[in-house]
Amino acid sequence: MQGPLDTIGSMPRAPDSLLLPTGESPTEVFARALPLAGTAGEAYVQRRHIPLAVAHQAGVRYCPDYAGRPAVLAALYDRQGALASLHGRYLEVTRDQNKMLTIGPGGGTFNVLGGWLRDPLIVVEGVFDALSLAACGWPCCGTIGRWVPWLPSIAEARNVWLAFDNARSADTEAVRYSRQMSTATRVARLRPPGHSKDWNTALVKRRPAAIQYWLEQHCKQLETK
Repeated sequence: MQGPLDTIGSMPRAPDSLLLPTGESPTEVFARALPLAGTAGEAYVQRRHIPLAVAHQAGVRYCPDYAGRPAVLAALYDRQGALASLHGRYLEVTRDQNKMLTIGPGGGTFNVLGGWLRDPLIVVEGVFDALSLAACGWPCCGTIGRWVPWLPSIAEARNVWLAFDNARSADTEAVRYSRQMSTATRVARLRPPGHSKDWNTALVKRRPAAIQYWLEQHCKQLETK
């Protein structure tokens, strides 16, 4: 049974499909996916300035047929470590096609370098936002633009940086999480540097060392506010 409607900003979002049109579950699809090395998926992540080793460590895989098109796949895990959803980013998109497809009941995060277990708790939106921070040595977890109901409870007595995209809908989502994280020590908005729309855009425009330095300086400022 599908869950309740999620939201994007103030707009309702229909629940993700639980299965692919083929009837496969997230677990079944992820099991048949391939390691990135030597595939079109490797070329795709490297075009987005993500080193293969970083993507591999994060568990990203390649699927030549994800509802009919090749995609890179990222697994989202719930608080107990069980696979909750599977997110696919298509390698090529025409005007009338979706860029992404997520299946599963939801309630999970995409975790890099320890994800939500590391401090400070840094929460981003997309898979490539998370991979971009990982490429700069920063752990974080990605919501893939979905509400994760257990995140507020694990924020207790922790510093939380909501590193969502530079968009109005992301600002709305940040306010939503902030209001729910009342037991956190501190919750602050951490935006991508400059006028970049998201963290991957920032990584492509700048070197990883520049993003790493920027993060170090801004996180220090947030901790002292």
